[in-house]
Amino acid sequence: MKKIYTAEEYIGESSEYNQELELLRTIILSTELEETIKWNFPVYTVKNKNVLGLGAFKNHFGIWFFNGVFLRDEQNLLVNAQEGKTKAMRQMRFQSLEDIDKNIVLSYVHEAIENQKLGKEVKPKRQKKEAIIPPELSAAFSSNSKFKKAFELLSNYKQREYCDYIATAKRVVTKERRLEKITPMILNGLGLNDKYKNC
Repeated sequence: MKKIYTAEEYIGESSEYNQELELLRTIILSTELEETIKWNFPVYTVKNKNVLGLGAFKNHFGIWFFNGVFLRDEQNLLVNAQEGKTKAMRQMRFQSLEDIDKNIVLSYVHEAIENQKLGKEVKPKRQKKEAIIPPELSAAFSSNSKFKKAFELLSNYKQREYCDYIATAKRVVTKERRLEKITPMILNGLGLNDKYKNC
């Protein structure tokens, strides 16, 4: 598929469903949503936040709602395109022009706009990277429970900084010297680079 620059071009490319997509587009444009092109599809936004998009596929066409999981879906029309993977997005699929009920589509679109204005969004979860404790640090914990407790009170980020600092030393003697240096810092609740943070 060639690069699309406008919704009209996208609809024109979708020769099988262009009449149906044009009807959906007209319904959507009767609201306050702004039309744009993202990922080569028409996407509709409110205050630069994605609300919904139009798409045509081999066996169906429809609207996808970026945060459709929050829609009441009283008509039971929404499907999760990738069960187990897609958390927020839901699709409203159609097979023909006759499937489109303007009032029902409008009610879903209005609800999606309101949800976006209310800030209803599924935020992607960031994977928390666990600190990998090097053997030298682990040995120091075994012999000093106060030191271990102080380390555990540090943020995950600070723990990882200290672990990397020890683990990246190539020589045993360097690892030992680094461990000596960081012990009082950890006991005082400091991060490895705290002294540079407010410079």
